[in-house]
Amino acid sequence: MKTVFITGANKSIGFETARQLLKEGYSIFLGSRDLKNGQEAVEKLKSEGLDNVEAIQIDISKDESVKSARIEIGKKTDVIDVLINNAGITGGFPQSALEATSQQFLDVFETNVIGQVRVTQSFIDLVKKSNEPRIVMVSSSQGSLTLADDPNNIYYHHKGAVYQPSKSALNMYSLVLAYELRETPVKVNVVDPGFTKTDFNGHRGTGTVEAAAARIAKYAMIANDGPTGKFISEEYNPETGECPW
Repeated sequence: MKTVFITGANKSIGFETARQLLKEGYSIFLGSRDLKNGQEAVEKLKSEGLDNVEAIQIDISKDESVKSARIEIGKKTDVIDVLINNAGITGGFPQSALEATSQQFLDVFETNVIGQVRVTQSFIDLVKKSNEPRIVMVSSSQGSLTLADDPNNIYYHHKGAVYQPSKSALNMYSLVLAYELRETPVKVNVVDPGFTKTDFNGHRGTGTVEAAAARIAKYAMIANDGPTGKFISEEYNPETGECPW
């Protein structure tokens, strides 16, 4: 049975991703900033007959929390087959380039970029022990510089001076990570779940959590001949899935 660790998985897209992978026979460590919320999410999944799941407390914006989560998971498994870096924040809107505060930038980058780095670096030793290791970085097409500059993009007027740069930075980190791991079995892909109706965006999204989670789960389960180092947005490009950087 393959093992997956998903950050920010107590609700919304992360939770649904856990549910879908459990149904595919994976074992899940469900990361949650608040352990009580994580445990409640686990109980909900178990009530559906999905038993191979355990809550792990992790606040990816804090070094000690990530270290503690690594120690806790290390007591339970020697291998993580799939790492899904899902946790993230928006920083609140609107985000004006002239009015957003330095603290907004610090808070969002602490989670959306540095937090992803913390988790990846802390768990990479367990990932490398897998026979078919996968890393999925949950990002957004809002991090695409090409699309942000394209007036024909349907989200062209949806600008966020803090959130968008954080996702652009995460995308670049992921590219470098994939490059450094190119001679290993580890496949690293960036996945945009799409504009999904969740509390993350005040339920303004148009897509479902089921569709969003399926996009993430797809790249968690790719075969050995699957891609690596790709930016995937099936909402933007339903045919090839690839999104411009």
